[in-house]
Amino acid sequence: MTVLEVLQSTTAYFKKREIESPRLNAEHLLAHVLKRKRIELYLEFERALTEPELAPLRELVRRRGLGEPLQHLLGTVEFAGRVFLCDKRALVPRPETEELVERLFELTINHQPSTIIDIGTGSGVIALTLAAHFPDAEVHAVDISNDALALARENAARLDLQQRVRFAKGNLLEGVEGQFDLIVANLPYVPATDRPTLAREVLHDPESAVFAGERGDELIRELIIVARDRLHPGGLLALEVGIGQADDLAALMTEKNYHDIASIRDYGGVTRFLFGRYG
Repeated sequence: MTVLEVLQSTTAYFKKREIESPRLNAEHLLAHVLKRKRIELYLEFERALTEPELAPLRELVRRRGLGEPLQHLLGTVEFAGRVFLCDKRALVPRPETEELVERLFELTINHQPSTIIDIGTGSGVIALTLAAHFPDAEVHAVDISNDALALARENAARLDLQQRVRFAKGNLLEGVEGQFDLIVANLPYVPATDRPTLAREVLHDPESAVFAGERGDELIRELIIVARDRLHPGGLLALEVGIGQADDLAALMTEKNYHDIASIRDYGGVTRFLFGRYG
């Protein structure tokens, strides 16, 4: 089979398996096996593939068809212009989280934070991206999972940022002392009752990184309360939240005396981000 024929047959298979963006998935997997950039496949459409090339591809296609995330199969994910290691130890970073970081860059353009903490860091994408963007800032990253922290440290070393971020194990702000100019968090926000409605891919993420309780916003509510004593005067709390959660969480922030509260929609039109200052 030629490169083009393999792409066509794999795309058709993924369509039957209801894989989102089937052609793109096929291209990524074939490029991964051939150790090519995806765009380079278009220059090799007529090249015949050998059995040693097809065999590993078949296994990856089978696993993808069963719902294993593409990022797990590739072992990497691109986030904010950098390539990070990605596997089952932490949540696969979503495009919405990239938007959160973009919004932070906009909000801090005139007041760059000197102390930052990323709560629930997972694979470390937020903390490491902020560390690279704010080279003079002191950056901390906390997670309750040893596996996630191990992955985050690997990413720090891969990006030569291991001296820039201090990783610690803890629940929310436990395990780290001091106050911060910026507290950012992409915490679990899926209600446990939503499990039957989730995509197969999401169920490959660690449960502790997806589900937060019956409501879904329990951890976020707790952070809104405890973050007040850990923000420098005028410090910023930045949150990614679930569908339908923003209004109630913004009301809680108002009740707890945050100010300059902003609810912002993501590119899909969902009110996904909450920002507020305290003190």
